Amino acid sequence: MDKSHHESFSGLSFIELKQFLDEKVLQYNNTKFIESDPIQIPHLFSRKEDIEIAAFLTATIAWGNRKSIIKNANRLMALMDHAPFEFVMAHQTQDLNIFEGFVHRTFNATDAMQFIKSLNHIYTKHNGMEALFSRYANEGLQYAIHKFKMHFFEIEHNKRTQKHISDPLKNSAAKRINMFLRWMVRPNNTGVDFGIWNSIKTSQLSCPLDVHSGNVARKLGLLNRRQNDAKALEELDHNLRKMDHKDPTKYDFALFGLGVFEDF
Repeated sequence: MDKSHHESFSGLSFIELKQFLDEKVLQYNNTKFIESDPIQIPHLFSRKEDIEIAAFLTATIAWGNRKSIIKNANRLMALMDHAPFEFVMAHQTQDLNIFEGFVHRTFNATDAMQFIKSLNHIYTKHNGMEALFSRYANEGLQYAIHKFKMHFFEIEHNKRTQKHISDPLKNSAAKRINMFLRWMVRPNNTGVDFGIWNSIKTSQLSCPLDVHSGNVARKLGLLNRRQNDAKALEELDHNLRKMDHKDPTKYDFALFGLGVFEDF
């Protein structure tokens, strides 16, 4: 799919497809997008660490119905008195009991408690999430996600909780954590993403690949592989980088918008 070719993707040339998707990015990458999206949760905060933790916890439970994701992410923030960083850093063991009864799909109280303990460990021992990701980013962000997961669970933990952080090296598309990274890294020039991690380049990001974006990408000829796994993500990334190698994940707005809002 190089620019000199004009073979069609679903009847569109490369140039036409890029124009079409660029228009869709403009249509969806603006503050109206926030109203119905889980990204609204980290937008409640202004302190860097609060944004990170709110974003990470929200992204972690971001599967299923968007209304229930937003409702439960709001509930998590309320349980931490709307001061997530302070709660993570200052909590005592007994404070974690407030999560009793919390559940979103398969993410339950045990998982929530573990996430708080592991986040405390990341900020205490690894200088925070950005420092940890950027330590490995030069070897690729999918590798960095693998290492992040390793460090996240290097303290004593409940094994069941491991499934809530995907591992790209085990062939996962790691949709939720790639979405979290997009939120943190892409610049805040339209008021949607945050751009608070300057040590990682937007060119290193991968598109959050899920059922919606995968289906749309296949219809547009950007993806042939049938499963939504790490290999599919690599294929999609490769094609999106040809359209914009500096900011390939901006097309997440186009693919997501077409899939969710337009039933493309």
